[in-house]
Amino acid sequence: MLPPMAINAEVQKNDNETAVNLIRRFSKRVQGAGLIQRMRSRRYFARIKSGQMRRKQTLKAIKRREEVKELIKLGKMLERPARGGFRRR
Repeated sequence: MLPPMAINAEVQKNDNETAVNLIRRFSKRVQGAGLIQRMRSRRYFARIKSGQMRRKQTLKAIKRREEVKELIKLGKMLERPARGGFRRR
């Protein structure tokens, strides 16, 4: 995950200001600074894998598929039916 960024959204309480108004003003300041949008966009951030890692995973998947095919041929593993099927409308 990305390191947190220090962005201050600070408000000072005025003389005759209620706590509700102070919270409302703070919320507007945070919203105006774009903090909420930035945090929501980072929420499901996933780093892009390097080419070497993708290659390793692909080779591993290919090897696994070949092993499964071999086991099916030897009768040690049942062939799985295709996923999905038909949909009713």
